[in-house]
Parts: sequence; C-alpha cells; structure tokens
Amino acid sequence: MMETIIYSFIGGVAFFAVVTYLLLVIYRKKEEEKKRLFLEAYYKEALEKKREMLLEAKEEIHRKKNEIETEIKEKKNELSKLERRVIQKEETVDKRIENIERKERSIHDRETYLNRLERDLKDSLEKEKAVLYKLSNLSESEAKSLLLTKIEHDLTEEIGIKVKEATKIIEEESKTKAQHILATAIQRCALDHTAEITVTTVSLPNDEIKGRLIGREGRNIRAFETLTGVDLIVDDTPEAVVLSSFDPIRREIARISLERLISDGRIHPGRIEEMIEKAKKEVDEKIKVEGEKAVLQTGTRGIKPEVVKTLGRLFFRTSYGQNVLQHSIEVAQLSAALSTELKLDVNIARRAGLLHDIGKAIDHEEEGTHALLGAKLLERYGENSEVIHAVAAHHEDEEMRTLYPVIVQVSDSISASRPGARRENLEVYLKRLESLEKIADSIQGVEKAFAVQAGREVRVIVKPDKITDNQAAKVAHDIAQRIEKEVAYPGLIKVTVIRETRVVDYAK
Repeated sequence: MMETIIYSFIGGVAFFAVVTYLLLVIYRKKEEEKKRLFLEAYYKEALEKKREMLLEAKEEIHRKKNEIETEIKEKKNELSKLERRVIQKEETVDKRIENIERKERSIHDRETYLNRLERDLKDSLEKEKAVLYKLSNLSESEAKSLLLTKIEHDLTEEIGIKVKEATKIIEEESKTKAQHILATAIQRCALDHTAEITVTTVSLPNDEIKGRLIGREGRNIRAFETLTGVDLIVDDTPEAVVLSSFDPIRREIARISLERLISDGRIHPGRIEEMIEKAKKEVDEKIKVEGEKAVLQTGTRGIKPEVVKTLGRLFFRTSYGQNVLQHSIEVAQLSAALSTELKLDVNIARRAGLLHDIGKAIDHEEEGTHALLGAKLLERYGENSEVIHAVAAHHEDEEMRTLYPVIVQVSDSISASRPGARRENLEVYLKRLESLEKIADSIQGVEKAFAVQAGREVRVIVKPDKITDNQAAKVAHDIAQRIEKEVAYPGLIKVTVIRETRVVDYAK
C-alpha cells in the first residue's frame, strides 16, 4: 500500500515536471516570437525614419544650394555694377584730366600774352614818362614830389571833413551820455587823501637814546629787528631814527613799540618783546576798526569778518602816495554812482568797488597779481560771483563778461588820476607836459600849444590861413593819436584845437 502511494506521488511529480517544462518551452517560443516581431517593427520604423531624414537632408541641401546660387548671383550683379561705376569714374577722370590739361595750356597762353602786354605797357610808360619829363623840364623825383604834395593837399581837406563828421556822430551817440554819467558820479564823491612812504621817522628826545636802542654788542637792535621784521636805521641824523620795511603793518607795529620803549626808558630784549606784543594787539584792533569803518561808510552789508579784517589792512597800504583803503572807499562810491546812472545793481557795483584792491593786502605774501589774489580770497569766503569776477577782471587779468568790471575799472581810473589823488615825481610830470606840447608843436600849421589843467588838456592854436575848420578836426585827431602812442599818462587827455580869425581896423 505504501509503495503504491509512493509510486503515485512520484508519478504525479513527474507529470507536473513534464507539464511545467512544456509550458516553459511554449512561453519561450512566444517570447522569442514577440522579440522577433518587435525587432522587425523597430527595424521597419528605423528604415522609415532613415528615409525621412535622407529626404529632409536632400531638401535642405537643395534649399542651401538655391540660397548660395542666389547669393552668388547677387554678388555677381553687385560686382558688375561696381565694375561699371569704376569704368564710368575712369572715364570721368580722364575727361577731367583732359580738361585740366586744356585749361593749363590756355592759362599758359594767356600768361604769355599778359607778360607780353606788360612789357609793352612798361615800354609805353617809359616812353610817355620820357616825353613828359622832356616837356615839363622836371626830374622823376620832382614830379613825384609835386604829385604827392597835390594829393596830400586834396586828401587833407577831405580827411578833415570825414574826421569831423565821424567825430560829430560819435559825440552825438556817446560823448554826451558818458560825460553826464562820469560828471554825476565824480560830483557825488570827493574824499581826502593821505600820503604815506615806505619808511617812518621816529623822533628821539636826545641822541644818547641811540646807544641804548643799540644795546650792548647790538643785542637790543637785533632783538627789535628780529621780532618786528623791520630795519631800525640808526645814523647821524640828529635826534631821529628811521624804520624801514616794505610791509606797512610791520612798520606801524615797530613805530608804536619803539615810541613806547623810548617813553618808558627801560630798553632790553624782554621789555622789547613785551612792547611789540602790545603793539601787535593794538594794530590788529586798529585794522579791524578801520575795516568796519570802511564797510559802514560805504553802506556795504554782509561782508565776512575775515574779509573785513583783510580790508582793514589796506589802511596801512599806499600806492603812489594814495591811501589804498581811502581809494577803495572812493571807488565804491564812484561805482555805486555809475551803476545808478546805468540802471545796474548798485549793491554789486559798490561791493566790487570796495573790495577791488583787497588783494594788495596779501600780494607780498602770495604770488600773483593783486586782482587775481583778491578774487581768490573772496571766492574762499563765498563772496558773490559777480563781485569776484569784477575784482578779477578790473585790470583785465581775465576777460570782462559783464559791465561791473568795466564800472570798477572806470571808477579806479577816476579815483587814481584826478588831480591831487596821487603823488608823482616832479621830473616825470614836467617831462610829460613838455612831451605833450612838443607833439602838438610838431604838427604843421600849429602856431602854439599849451599843456593845461595839470596835463589833462592840450590847447592848440593853429594858423587860420593854413588850417581850415575841417582840417582842424584832423589836426586834433592826429595829435591825440600821437599822444596815445608816445606818452604814458593816467586817465584821459583832452585835445582842443582853436582856430581864430581876427580882423582889426581903426576909425580915424
């Protein structure tokens, strides 16, 4: 029984194994068939895509070929056009060269013809001159002199008329107005002037004090000169010593301290230093007061304290004997008057006039002209740009862009050149007067000339039988032109030509 069960189990297992094997064989065949079918389908699809890609590639190659052919055709057309243009230009150039050569030949022929004509004319002129000299019994130089004299006489009358007419037109348009403006401005301003020099003399109670000023082995005078920067000149002048310095402020400090040392009697290096320090404080205070006084006197507001103090230093500065601070005040007043007449901003003109020479307070400390130094200083303290420009340009150190530097320049000239404003060397003054009279006397037809009004005017008396009224205008113009070229002078010089005919008869 047991054996039967075992055989049955073995038989069942064997049957299951056979069935399983058969199923595996069938499955494998089916899988292989699927793979074959898949590969066939994939191969067909790959072939189809290959055909499509080849077709697209052929189409792209055809399209590119067409584009290249079209581009080549266009390039050929452009080259053909360029070639035609080059050919046309070559033809044009050839024609122009031909025309130029033809013109050159024509010019050469004409030049030859003109040279021949010129030679013929010269020969004719020489023949005519020879005939004229023979008929007139005059040499060539005599004939030229006679002709020039005649032309000069004819032109002198005509030029005189033209000068007179031009002068009349100019006077009608500008002279009356200018004189009115200047006269009004000058009448509204008149200041006193003080004269200063570069040395100061200090009086001594006696000559014995000179030795004490020098001190043992010169220690006192060395200390004094070192601390003040001023030369103390002790010479044979009785009861006096001289302080010499280019800086007027240092000289003033030295004067005050020296006078106090002499008054005190105690003269030694320690006392000298003490007195100089006190004098410096006093002068600084004086500078501040004078600056504020100038600002107050001119009615100028809003000036920075540093600028006011620098302005006050001009109280100790002189130019040709004219006090620069007083001169600045006068220029401020003149500028204000002129700007009023011209209907400009009075405050800007007055401010520019007051500050126009402020650079002179520092021109010995820095390099540059006083006008540009002053403008630089005012710019540093934020001054009005119009005022800065007027200060910088009033001596034409830079181009004048507005009327304010012109106003300051005119006011500066009026203040400096009016009689009594500045001290001038007598010899130079006399030479200028002589030069003015000499220039006028050298003009033909002048009977007498006088330099009057301190050289501000030249009055010329002409001979009425030689100079007409029209020629008198030319004489005045010629004299003025020669004065401008040959004489150095401040301001303006008026030239007045007087032509007078007197008829005298007597009743018997």
